[in-house]
Amino acid sequence: MTPDRTGAVIIPAHDESAVIGRTLRSLAPLAAHTGIEVIVVCNGCSDDTASVAREFEHVRVEEIAEASKTAALNAGDRIAASWPRLYLDADIEIAPESVIAVFDALEEPGLLAARPSYVYDTSGATAPVRGYYRARSRIPAPASRLWGAGGYAANEFGHRRLPEFPSVTADDSWFDAQFDETEKRVIATWPMRVRTPRDTEGLLAVLTRQRRGYVELGIPSSAGPRGVALLSSVRGPRSLLDLVWYVGLTAVSRRRAEKILRTNQRAWERDASSRAHVGAAQ
Repeated sequence: MTPDRTGAVIIPAHDESAVIGRTLRSLAPLAAHTGIEVIVVCNGCSDDTASVAREFEHVRVEEIAEASKTAALNAGDRIAASWPRLYLDADIEIAPESVIAVFDALEEPGLLAARPSYVYDTSGATAPVRGYYRARSRIPAPASRLWGAGGYAANEFGHRRLPEFPSVTADDSWFDAQFDETEKRVIATWPMRVRTPRDTEGLLAVLTRQRRGYVELGIPSSAGPRGVALLSSVRGPRSLLDLVWYVGLTAVSRRRAEKILRTNQRAWERDASSRAHVGAAQ
């Protein structure tokens, strides 16, 4: 990393005391660099997320009363002074080298938004959850798709498209839609680590929230093309069972999302199973 490298990592966190330490440990070498800002915005927290985050030197911690991810992202933008900016979920682990690779890429003319590649970590997950993610991993994804990874970034020119985050559930899908295919890119670098839910209830919570977010944004269903891709990927009994889990869990989450939208009883569906306590700063 060059001495003049600048940038900011903005982390919205709502009751994330169990995982924020793990995320910040990965970023600690980056936070120590003079030109890099690491900002945790605790939004509507009722736990000690802020206290845990403050144990990390060079990390700036802000607290807002509103329990809103997008409000926290906007607060982080108001605080940050550096560009480019990576918006990172509080439970995602990313290597400093990956952050810098994304920031470096965003210096290229014409590129406005990017993210690193990612991998699913299904350690400790039940068989249905592992099957779901094996099936999902076999579905081809556009090379420039920014959503669904737990982190995305923009340079100053890209951010002018926003200019702030609206109150939406699927902030990553909304962000992705602001850019043409030629203006965004997935950077081939050390991947972000996305810990999946460990049980089906946790997975259904995540899928229900995702589906609700897509409907709110008017994103059309891609069930048809996904189904064709999954069917063509079946190579034996195991991949067939993966397909069954994928289809079944997706169907249940769709029904749950439809009910929530119909009754207007909205809440932030959250997976608690992957948020095992991993300790504070070391």
